[in-house]
Amino acid sequence: MRKRDSQLNVQSSESEIAGFVHVRGAREHNLKDVDLDIPRNSLVVFTGISGSGKSSLAFGTLYAEAQRRYLESVSPYARRLFHQMPIPEVDRIDGLPPAIALQQQRGAPTTRSSVGSVTTLSNSLRMLYSRAGDYPKGQELLYAESFSPNTPEGACPTCHGLGRVYEVTEQSMVPDDSRTIRERAIAAWPPAWHGQNLRDILTTLGFDIDRPWRELSRKDRDWILFTDEQPVVPVYAGFSLEEVRRALKRKETPSYQGTFTGARKYVLDTFANTESPAMKKRVSQYMVGAECPLCKGKRLRPESLSVTFAGYDIAEFSRVPLKSLAALLKPYAEEKTADWKKMAAKNPEKAIVTQRIAADLCARLSVLLAMGLGYLNLERSTPTLSPGELQRLRLATQVHSNLFGVVYVLDEPSAGLHPADTQALLEALDRLKHAGNSLFVVEHALGVIRHADWIVDVGPDAGEGGGCILYSGPPEGLAEIAASHTRRYLFASDAPAPRSVRTPAGWLRLSGVSRNNLDKLDVAFPLGVFTSVSGVSGSGKSSLVSQVLVELVARELGHETASEPEEGDALEDALPVTAGGRITEGMKGINRLVKVDQKPIGRTPRSNLATYTGLFDHVRKLFASTRAARARRYDAGRFSFNVAKGRCENCEGEGFVMVELLFLPSVYAPCPVCHGTRFNAKTLEIKYRDKSIADVLAMTVDAAHDFFVDEVSIQRTLNTLREVGLGYLRLGQPATELSGGEAQRIKLATELQRASRGSTLYVLDEPTTGLHPADVDKLVVQLDRLVESGNTVIVVEHDMRVLAASDWVIDIGPGAGDEGGRVVAEGPPEKLASSSRSRTGPFLKEVLSHRPG
Repeated sequence: MRKRDSQLNVQSSESEIAGFVHVRGAREHNLKDVDLDIPRNSLVVFTGISGSGKSSLAFGTLYAEAQRRYLESVSPYARRLFHQMPIPEVDRIDGLPPAIALQQQRGAPTTRSSVGSVTTLSNSLRMLYSRAGDYPKGQELLYAESFSPNTPEGACPTCHGLGRVYEVTEQSMVPDDSRTIRERAIAAWPPAWHGQNLRDILTTLGFDIDRPWRELSRKDRDWILFTDEQPVVPVYAGFSLEEVRRALKRKETPSYQGTFTGARKYVLDTFANTESPAMKKRVSQYMVGAECPLCKGKRLRPESLSVTFAGYDIAEFSRVPLKSLAALLKPYAEEKTADWKKMAAKNPEKAIVTQRIAADLCARLSVLLAMGLGYLNLERSTPTLSPGELQRLRLATQVHSNLFGVVYVLDEPSAGLHPADTQALLEALDRLKHAGNSLFVVEHALGVIRHADWIVDVGPDAGEGGGCILYSGPPEGLAEIAASHTRRYLFASDAPAPRSVRTPAGWLRLSGVSRNNLDKLDVAFPLGVFTSVSGVSGSGKSSLVSQVLVELVARELGHETASEPEEGDALEDALPVTAGGRITEGMKGINRLVKVDQKPIGRTPRSNLATYTGLFDHVRKLFASTRAARARRYDAGRFSFNVAKGRCENCEGEGFVMVELLFLPSVYAPCPVCHGTRFNAKTLEIKYRDKSIADVLAMTVDAAHDFFVDEVSIQRTLNTLREVGLGYLRLGQPATELSGGEAQRIKLATELQRASRGSTLYVLDEPTTGLHPADVDKLVVQLDRLVESGNTVIVVEHDMRVLAASDWVIDIGPGAGDEGGRVVAEGPPEKLASSSRSRTGPFLKEVLSHRPG
């Protein structure tokens, strides 16, 4: 406790305002000893540019402290079940109620997680079918778990609840039968040494691995692919068939003893047992899937599917859009179906159960519909949802729970929302507030900020340049704060200046596009310009651009859309989607495809901004070129924390060690040997301009820009990172600490620093997620740079400032789900703004009307 804290005690007791949260001395991350009073039972919005310290205050301090206090009341054993945040750096917080955090997060990693499971609506629906469903004559009552494909009682016995069955065929494992085994005809076998080992074993077994696969006998081909035998034989590495025969005859000593594994066995065993997502994804491509013949893709056993409600089995019911689902259930909730009186007289217990469950489902569905999610269905898997959709589903669950006296801490709830849908979000937040709760919201959307009761503006800049409270009070007071970046956009409507619209160099035309809610859509994208694709949430924008367009262009260019392997079930990830469409014109103008998405730049703390951009390679070479390093014969590898000779032996370059605590979660502490620097002492002795390699990794991009002022190759990367608004990030900041928006901008910066080749198609899906309007302007400048270099940029976007800065806008809609999937309007921003059919038009018109000049 510091000296002045006793004074604060006196001051706060004298000026105590009922209903306020009092924060004193917050120092989490870049916060600079912040003192703050925030009203309870209000909508408080934390604003400021990206990296200013908003999340450090809302989540790292307020929520972390609320969680810590709650967990102190829980038994130590139970605490292990919680994901505990670090104890915040703060002197004192008074008046803080219990808190619930609703943070941005991608969907769950498996398709077994769905809209129904996230909202718990599926639980009620299963109970409805169990207790109020129409059973075939003579069938016994089924319990609720019998209606879940994720339980032994409910899963189809043939496909185990997947809805598809998989087999491994000769055609899937040997795609080119003109190749020999030595030429890797058996593509399903492992690459590198293991594959060579299996080929050598076949030679010992007497097979000719230099004959084309199609010329081998059916008996030999079947044994190699499908046998479960695993003979152990002597291996003579690299010998031909004749050489092996001679060696065996002379009883020469083999290189080693090898065990044979058939191709099918290798695929199935690897898929079942590997812990590597990449390996699982690789072998899954050799497994051919087909709809399960027993359940017809519905994933449940026949007894469960024989029970109906309102004429639907539960799988069909789960595929109905939530909007239609509410309409189906409403007559049951209100006891107004055609045969209600008859059913109530015949089976009063069933009537009561039906009415109560239907009424509960309708009440919960009404919240989801109010938040603009009526286009989803219960079966929709969470990996296909945007972070904004997933957060709104969880928010709707909280609205229905009717909790009182809670602080809800939300992370950009408007992410992925079209301005037309924001009003529904604000109404849901108001319902939570009027129920007696407090809402602390980190937000960039001006519509949400204007709706706030209280604004906390953090800044003025990012990283070391931020961490101060510029303003805390009612929204109108922010107009007087000159240092605030938010003020310029909130009150001045600082719209992009008008500029001449570029003329397309050609057109990329797609025909017959079918995917999700897109049905035989024809669409044309202009080449050599900056195009934005807009539309309400769920209208089909991402299906068209991020899925179909990317896949078709990649196919034409002859390469796969290589996505990073996800955790989870690779077979489920690979479930087929209804797809159709082809490119009819325009590929001559595209030589390369770059999809800049929000997936992490790495999955472990060893991956960071410096390693991903290639910047660290130049830095390590600089250190290796110093006189001290040359005297010790240290090469560039010595300055990597991934190489044994340079890293700390105690923590193996991690920078921290795990400390096991009985009955408490394991905690990570800085390594006692290297003190978190990740390198060994000898490596840290080498200095470049009085800085060690660890000192450089601890620098922000802005600080490094000043430090490496004479290094042209390093400056190029640092400049592009600053230009996309990432000057506040540390060079060594682990990939696991980066948001999706930050990861996307790092990828964009990596692309921008390369020499432009021209004729490249860049596709970005909502690149402004997590960006302050000031940072959006920076992003637009960089996207314009790509276009000026002879490339094509297509973005899926809700931000009207980006649309206003585009050369061409394609609006998809008019509504979501079944009500969307069509091109409503297209053309330059001014033309789209005047379209009476477009729901985007009025919002774009408002931004354009504030343009200077």
